[in-house]
Amino acid sequence: QVQLVDSGGGLVQAGDSLRLSCTTSGRAFGAYAMGWFRQAPGKERQFVAAISWNGGSTDYADSVKGRFTISRDNTKNTVYLQMNSLKPEDTAVYYCAGGKYPSSSRSTSWYNYWGQGTQVTVSS
Repeated sequence: QVQLVDSGGGLVQAGDSLRLSCTTSGRAFGAYAMGWFRQAPGKERQFVAAISWNGGSTDYADSVKGRFTISRDNTKNTVYLQMNSLKPEDTAVYYCAGGKYPSSSRSTSWYNYWGQGTQVTVSS
């Protein structure tokens, strides 16, 4: 059984930083791309960042480029999302996602495993 457990969310002020983590069990973590998505109340789930199987390729949504950094440690089966200079519009539930393939994508259909979500709230 494949499980993704994401954590690290919280309530912070604008300009603060948070680091989200997502640990995978039950599959060969190092063989697949990983992604982070977020969903605000009343909105669709949107792409945030993605990383290829070996970390050699990363991709970011324009809204977070330069502020967020995705990374992975294949020895720990964990993907991270370092979020700096947080803004109120970053408020959402953040989900990690396990890909079907080694390369990454911005599409939710590229991912077949999802974490339970962790709430990030940024106050102004």
